[in-house]
Amino acid sequence: MPPIPGSGLAKGLAVTLRTMTKKTVTEQYPDVQPELPPRTRGVIGLFEENCTVCMLCARECPDWCIYIDSHKETVPAAAPGGRERSRNVLDRFAIDFSLCMYCGICIEVCPFDALFWSPEFEYSETDIRDLTHERDKLREWMWTVPAPPALDPGAEEPKELAAARKTADKLAAQREAAQREAAQREAAEQEAAEQEAAEREAAEQEAAEREAAPQDTARPEQEGRE
Repeated sequence: MPPIPGSGLAKGLAVTLRTMTKKTVTEQYPDVQPELPPRTRGVIGLFEENCTVCMLCARECPDWCIYIDSHKETVPAAAPGGRERSRNVLDRFAIDFSLCMYCGICIEVCPFDALFWSPEFEYSETDIRDLTHERDKLREWMWTVPAPPALDPGAEEPKELAAARKTADKLAAQREAAQREAAQREAAEQEAAEQEAAEREAAEQEAAEREAAPQDTARPEQEGRE
């Protein structure tokens, strides 16, 4: 059966009419920022304090776009008679986002939670060489990392949080003990200073009385001679 003349035009007009009655979904970017999902893979932020320079992220990166430099420092013994330790100090942490494929492997393999996804995506450059961002820029993106989702009220407390709270309580107890010891030492020093001042004052008073005593005994002898 041959097609009815004008049927294609009628179908096209029907689609146009249906579309005209629907609400537009155009987002006025950049005047209006889009609402991104919480797990958006925009850019990678670095929490430098947690990085131990274990190099796992650089070794597991499929694109080899992570550059890390470090040096070793000797840490003195924590207690008398202890042994000195050496630790790695981070000198450079850079990511070349012109090579990054946003797979997230570096974030998953990091055992110390030093890398995080940030939804920030406005970091385009006119020169491809400027897409290699150093640790200062990666640290700034940490402020745009969203907070982790809330846990189930009936779930167990994470082991990392319990360990962190235990360490914080231990440090707080050590700080209070040090402050208490310093206060006791200061009170003892003040008491010793007051006692020394009292002894000095008593010695000066006794010396003054001793100097005044011969003059009093010599005066009656002079009066008898007269």
